[in-house]
Amino acid sequence: MKKKLYINGEWHESLLYKDLYSPYSEEKIAEIPQASNEDVESAIDAAYNNREVMASLTAYEKADILENLVSLLFENRLKAAEIISLESAKPIKFSLGEIDRTIETYKFAAEEAKRLTGEIIPMDAAKNGANRFGYTIEQPLGVIGAITPFNFPQNLVAHKVGPAIAAGNTIVLKPASQTPLSALFLAELIDQTALPKGAFNVITGSGKTVGDTLVTSEKVKMITFTGSPAVGIGIRNKAGLKKVALELGSNAGLIIDKNVDLSQIVPKCVIGAFSNQGQVCISLQRTYVMDELFNEFIQQFTNATKQLIIGSPLAETTDISAMINPNESERALRWIQEAVEDGAKIVTGGNIENGVFMPTILTNVHSTLKVSCQEVFAPIVVVNSISSVEEGIAAINDSNYGLQAGIFTNDIQTAFKASREFEVGGVMINDIPTYRVDQMPYGGVKDSGTGKEGLKYAIHEMTETKLVVWNL
Repeated sequence: MKKKLYINGEWHESLLYKDLYSPYSEEKIAEIPQASNEDVESAIDAAYNNREVMASLTAYEKADILENLVSLLFENRLKAAEIISLESAKPIKFSLGEIDRTIETYKFAAEEAKRLTGEIIPMDAAKNGANRFGYTIEQPLGVIGAITPFNFPQNLVAHKVGPAIAAGNTIVLKPASQTPLSALFLAELIDQTALPKGAFNVITGSGKTVGDTLVTSEKVKMITFTGSPAVGIGIRNKAGLKKVALELGSNAGLIIDKNVDLSQIVPKCVIGAFSNQGQVCISLQRTYVMDELFNEFIQQFTNATKQLIIGSPLAETTDISAMINPNESERALRWIQEAVEDGAKIVTGGNIENGVFMPTILTNVHSTLKVSCQEVFAPIVVVNSISSVEEGIAAINDSNYGLQAGIFTNDIQTAFKASREFEVGGVMINDIPTYRVDQMPYGGVKDSGTGKEGLKYAIHEMTETKLVVWNL
């Protein structure tokens, strides 16, 4: 199946194509266009030339377009989920969950489009402010360049496309090379709405060609990127004065305090560590358990992990399937071998069977090892014992990342202490750090990035605040 680029409301072929293979079956599933610099410039021009048309839409019109997209996604829920599973090997039950969240995300965007307001400034609060009336208005930036990852090929796209439309911006979307089919399917759905042609464009191809052209173009006013710190820092260095929002991942940590009910906690930890093969920015990677609960936690966690069903992503019962590509599996295996050589113990997993990286639990892992201090992005979780909550907080903060962290505790003072002292963008009390709903502010500190996602917050990033002062 030969796909096309979506530029200015039309489908365009490219000179070069690249075969796309299923990560699980390894079968060829599509031929993906590899955009040239000229193709990218055409998409940017389409977005740039239609920015005034987009900015002139009323709040009602923008909300109506987004509500229409919600309806189309709901009608095509199963098809959209099957595309995700086919191109990314995400088990279908999680793909369906992603589409449900995507629907919710666009619905939040529609609601926020009607709430985009400035504020009144009390000018006379200043000595020289008498007889003046001030207010702000939020205006769209213009062209938004969106670069998205493979792990949530619809919902993480929605977190960029939804707020961009709600704010009245135009978009050029560059999806991940392994998951372009979801973005192209989104283009098919958006094409059926009243969104002005040229306001949304999808360009597939190499990150260097497409990404660099987007990042350096003077017509693009903001880059919103989700991916690795190395690429994110490169984008920031090349972007000049344009706005940049970066979501760059993490090695999310969790503390399990004494006197908690492990039977309620372990199932959450299994989902947090192994959902989508651990290929989640806030996947549970580091778990710190109080000494008195450590052995019992390991036993329950291991038993639950061994019950996970391994298989085809299209089977309804599958919990774990293939990682995004064999190179990533081999890289994760090398990280485990490094940890074992340093004295870490494999409790379960640590190998590849029939092309699937088995869910892996490691203990006695030193904080300087890659499986602990870097983003593992694989079904691997570290579980270490601690003698105090303070030790756990220090361990979680001993990281270049700071996206989200969690703590299970029945002590309110401990909960407040953790919420104050965790060096992260989001703290989950009595939940795993993998918890996210789509309207909450989401973003990290340190190497986890800059800016916030979550519809209201992303819209604010995608607008310019203009002050108007009247001298009465």
